[in-house]
Amino acid sequence: MVREEWDGSPAGSGGGFSRLASRRVDSYLEAMRLQTVGHRSEGGAVMDKHSSIYVAGHRGMVGSAIVRALNAAGYDNLIVRTSTELDLRDNRLVADFFAKEKPEYVFLAAAKVGGILANSTLSAEFIYDNLAIQTNVIHQAYENGAKKLLLLGSSCIYPRNSPQPMKEEYLLTGPLEPTNEWYAVAKIAGVKMCQAYRRQYACDFIAAMPTNLYGPNDNFDLQHSHVLAALLRRFHEAREQETPPTLWGSGSPRREFLHVDDCAEACIFLMEGYSDTMIVNVGAGQEITIADLAVLVADVVGYRGAIHWDPTKPDGMPRKLMDSSRIAALGWKPTISLRQGLDETYLWYRARAEGSVQ
Repeated sequence: MVREEWDGSPAGSGGGFSRLASRRVDSYLEAMRLQTVGHRSEGGAVMDKHSSIYVAGHRGMVGSAIVRALNAAGYDNLIVRTSTELDLRDNRLVADFFAKEKPEYVFLAAAKVGGILANSTLSAEFIYDNLAIQTNVIHQAYENGAKKLLLLGSSCIYPRNSPQPMKEEYLLTGPLEPTNEWYAVAKIAGVKMCQAYRRQYACDFIAAMPTNLYGPNDNFDLQHSHVLAALLRRFHEAREQETPPTLWGSGSPRREFLHVDDCAEACIFLMEGYSDTMIVNVGAGQEITIADLAVLVADVVGYRGAIHWDPTKPDGMPRKLMDSSRIAALGWKPTISLRQGLDETYLWYRARAEGSVQ
């Protein structure tokens, strides 16, 4: 990383502005080189098993999956902090943390997330918290010489009426889905911040856009959960209480789902060898209507009763299918089927809902 600092020497003296100008040229040339690299094993830093790696948001669904995957792969120098130990919205605390720990690699998985209801009722928190987290972590990664950073984004950054499947190039080509625009705007700002720091400072900062995720450590709070976690909980409670569930919307929207462990593997795959300005979609390549998903979840849970729909509630985007051909061409593909992932996730949820796991 090149820092632009003047040493006080007068211009033309062999120091000062002349050295600064030289560093600026070197930084610009390196940035241009990084912008042209778009495949594995060329350009960018190489993460090894003993590199210091900071996983921001390690207790969340994605962050915890990344930690599991890193541990399984033999990475032995992980840095984590809970939100109580380190409030990533606090610039001073984040600056002190980075100055002390000096992580070489950063997985930025920390975020305030939620479904349609949470986005609608907590719009200010969604945009402020996510902007603050991203701004502080990305800037301090630059300030403290991190070799590489990966930002986790979301498929909601794409326009509401985006052509399907959604390619990375479709970003900012149309209006966003109103039900989650606060979160989407923040994530788009994070993407652009990574691109800007790459362009100006030659930072090897990249961004991955996963599709709808599910799995262990998902949020099953009905006020804040995403669709799949909400369905698992609603059908579990419907079975236990023998009361038909009422689900939001028409059931017609089509969605794509990726198990969080597959997402974690993709993140490590990209961190180990991808270096490019372009964002990278991370999806499963298959979609399902919410109505069909509800039937599948009911079968997983063992619920055999009726299913009611409330069409007065919003559906969200009519369709969200990622075009993940870019990462597929690099050599990555998911391995966990939707049915397998749902079975495993329900067992995880049920163990905690019934109190057998604390």
